[in-house]
Amino acid sequence: MKLEQIYTGCLAQAAYYLESNGEAAIFDPLREVQPYIERAAKDNAKIKYIFETHFHADFVSGHLDLAKKTDAQIVYGPTAKPNFEALIAQDGQEFKVGNYTIRAIHTPGHTLESTCYLLIDENNKTHGIITGDTLFIGDVGRPDLAQSLTEELTQEVLASHLYDSLRNKIMPLPDDITVYPSHGAGSACGKNMSKETTDTLGNQKKTNYALRADMTKEEFIEELLDGLGKPPAYFPQNVMMNIEGYDSIDSVLDKGLNPLSPTAFKEKAESTDALILDVRPQDEFVKDHIPGSIFIGINGAFAPWVGALIMDVNQPLLLVTPRGKEYETITRLSRVGFDNTLGYLKGGIETWKEEGNETDSIRSISPESFEQGLKENNFPVIDSRKPGEFNNGHVIDAVNIPLDYVNEQLAEIPKNSDFYIHCAGGYRSVIMASILKSRGYHNMINVEKGFGGIKSTGIKTTLNTPESA
Repeated sequence: MKLEQIYTGCLAQAAYYLESNGEAAIFDPLREVQPYIERAAKDNAKIKYIFETHFHADFVSGHLDLAKKTDAQIVYGPTAKPNFEALIAQDGQEFKVGNYTIRAIHTPGHTLESTCYLLIDENNKTHGIITGDTLFIGDVGRPDLAQSLTEELTQEVLASHLYDSLRNKIMPLPDDITVYPSHGAGSACGKNMSKETTDTLGNQKKTNYALRADMTKEEFIEELLDGLGKPPAYFPQNVMMNIEGYDSIDSVLDKGLNPLSPTAFKEKAESTDALILDVRPQDEFVKDHIPGSIFIGINGAFAPWVGALIMDVNQPLLLVTPRGKEYETITRLSRVGFDNTLGYLKGGIETWKEEGNETDSIRSISPESFEQGLKENNFPVIDSRKPGEFNNGHVIDAVNIPLDYVNEQLAEIPKNSDFYIHCAGGYRSVIMASILKSRGYHNMINVEKGFGGIKSTGIKTTLNTPESA
């Protein structure tokens, strides 16, 4: 038996490939399915099942394309109602993959259909459990993503279901089995996930707050819901795509891989409501970019930020990419349901400039220049990091406007006077600066290297003041 975790850092997402005796199964596949097909071919194995732990919110699964290309059976847990052919497993139903047995364990809570899959070897020994978003390493799945389905299905009700699922279905299992979750640190599907992507169940019982043996249901619900931020806006749209179906990744790529000359690019931008998305490194965007374009670089947490900030998966997009990165960009957009790419700028920004088209730039300074600037002027400082990061240390008198809240807090940003903007390392502040410029704000000064660079200067922060001691 082979079990491989296929981890995608941008989404903090884990798919799984299991093979035994010439048969294979894929758990929670990503949108681009060819790597799974090639992996099975390498083992001379036939993909028999595609197991889904639930209707995902943070990405569009590849179950439909994979089933179409391999004739594999899609499997969901009890209560799932997809708008396509799938096997809806009963609680406890078993499936054979070669010499291995996969047992479906219904664990409602994250969503009503959430199901874990117990892995049992040919000697009837339980090896591990693929837990989806029911149980993470250090955390459990948030219970608020499915609450909009009915008025009765509140986050408190789902949290109550999750408590029961963990106590009655997961915690009684042997301590030595391995927990294989669908996400790790950085995913918005939980709030306290570890950087580790597997662990024994026994260790999780000792270290995971949600598995404390003496925890009452009321305590569990209170702790689980405490500090739970709002889910990204694209989550409900991805859920519906996973339930109702979507275009094949092949057709999405065919439409998006459309090279456009600067003239054609400009004409399409002017004749449609397309958003120009620039995915180059932030240093290149700062230096020059197409006026009005939005920066979200593929070298960072690209797909989640696209989903959180652009919000509507149907938004038409025109791309400015590094040369040779067009295919990767469209693929990564499709992972979160953004399938409406109309084309990309052929030759990149260099061709745009060669034909005499206008470009814009962002004022950007080093941390040392920022330190000097604070001594010479009294410009406001906007910190675009998350509240938790801000609370752990920030520039004195800085205002926290997290990147994901920029649209809601736009009125708090000065429009008629200069201000500084920074994040942790320089990525998010450039995203925010590009959004602000597209809305008519041109008075920001970006601080390179973010708070990481600021800490190496003499600038006073809550980390180096007596009050923080």
